Amino acid sequence: MGCSKRPKGPNPADEEIKKRRDAEAAAEKARKDAKAAEERIAELNRQNKKIQEEAKVARQAAEKAAAASLAQARKEKEAMAKAKRAADEARLRAEAAARTASEEAKKKAAEAAEERKRTAAVQEQARRDAQAAQERAKKLQEAADEEKRKAAAAQEAANVSKKAAEEQVKVANAAREEAERKLKEGIQPVVTPTPEEVSAAKRRVQYREDLFHIAIAGIAGGGKSSLINAFRGLRNKGIGAAATGVTETTLVMARYPHPNAEYPLVLYDFPGAGTLKIPDWRYFNDQGLYVFDSIIVLFDNRFTMTDIAILTNCRRFKIPTYIVRSKADQHIRNIMGDMGGNDESEDRKKTLYQAAQEQFIQQTRRTVKDNLESANMPDQRVYIVSNKTMLDVVNEKQPENVIHEIELLSDLEWSRTGPGEEYVAVC
Repeated sequence: MGCSKRPKGPNPADEEIKKRRDAEAAAEKARKDAKAAEERIAELNRQNKKIQEEAKVARQAAEKAAAASLAQARKEKEAMAKAKRAADEARLRAEAAARTASEEAKKKAAEAAEERKRTAAVQEQARRDAQAAQERAKKLQEAADEEKRKAAAAQEAANVSKKAAEEQVKVANAAREEAERKLKEGIQPVVTPTPEEVSAAKRRVQYREDLFHIAIAGIAGGGKSSLINAFRGLRNKGIGAAATGVTETTLVMARYPHPNAEYPLVLYDFPGAGTLKIPDWRYFNDQGLYVFDSIIVLFDNRFTMTDIAILTNCRRFKIPTYIVRSKADQHIRNIMGDMGGNDESEDRKKTLYQAAQEQFIQQTRRTVKDNLESANMPDQRVYIVSNKTMLDVVNEKQPENVIHEIELLSDLEWSRTGPGEEYVAVC
């Protein structure tokens, strides 16, 4: 019987050698990946340290965030080191398995197969660890970028805070300078007059219980005397009229009873603000305004500190006050001129007059409101009048352009004949 040759199969030793080499290559790759991850971590640590240094200069608050970032980086580095150790251990185990396999290939084939499985598992874990390391490195980079953004935001916030602090310093300095200025000028709260001072003031103004006493105060040249003449039904040049002029003509208080005995009232013309060397806070008391039944504060373009002091003290003494702006016809004509209404037809002029009047009313109300708000006072109605129109109304004529003249007279009469309570007409 002839002998037949068995087909030659693969050499187990060669196959083991090849697998060992593959394992070594995989271990080498894992080692390189781990080294690359470690270098990346080192680079990230350097970047993180640089960011921490920048954040420290920008603001102290960023130090905590940078410290937290550094701690996280250390944790990541430790995780990378652990992964590297696992990879090294896997490599060593693979090398030991390869050496053992070359010596005991036949005897421990099953064990070699199991070892290969374990090696494959280690390689997979190493790959996953390397991938995880890359992801952690990416997250660390993002965290570093976030810390840098926070540092920039903190710097911006610090700049805003610095600007706000500088503004507060300016306000504080302004308040200090204002306080020093007021102290130098002797500005103080109004002192409540004594009963003796009240009696002396009433004697000075010839106060009578059966008369209604109205004081008119305001800036010099504001038209106080002309308004008093209009209230009394007199022209400026008429007999018994108060003296008028472009400049202040009243240097002392002047008393003007109404010429008609049916109207038991007396009007008083006081020197305008700025004509007497009296501080604003003393004007009200020094002039004895606390004894009057009603006070008209007349202004032209803006309030003075004396006007504010008068209004403030009138509220303290519960004296009815009326804010009046005179010379309305003059101001309205000026506005019409700005509108180009000088050469228009009569109908066009009437239309422009109405528009100019409304504009003047709104401007005046806004001026009064702003002045009162600046003085921390509540809003109060303003009466806009023309002295010429007021004169026609008092003399029972029919003026063409009436604004608030009739309302002012009506409210003054109500204040005189009403129940005697405090009256402040609010818009």
